[in-house]
Amino acid sequence: MPAKRNVFNFEKSLAELQTLVEQMETGELSLEDSVKQFERGVALTKACHKALSDAEQKVQILMNDGESLDDFDPEQPPDA
Repeated sequence: MPAKRNVFNFEKSLAELQTLVEQMETGELSLEDSVKQFERGVALTKACHKALSDAEQKVQILMNDGESLDDFDPEQPPDA
């Protein structure tokens, strides 16, 4: 059985990040839980930033005449 590929859901991650922020802002979490929430928030922020960056690269490729997304590599910086 093939392994399922993890698909990043930007909207779901953003909503989770908002929930984490709201929980932390209440001031009711223990220090340990606050640190765990903060670590999760940092990971979500990085993942969302990468997703936005990848989307921006795709848009730039589509805006250039004669280029296609066939050769798009999200790990390759733009104009490389």
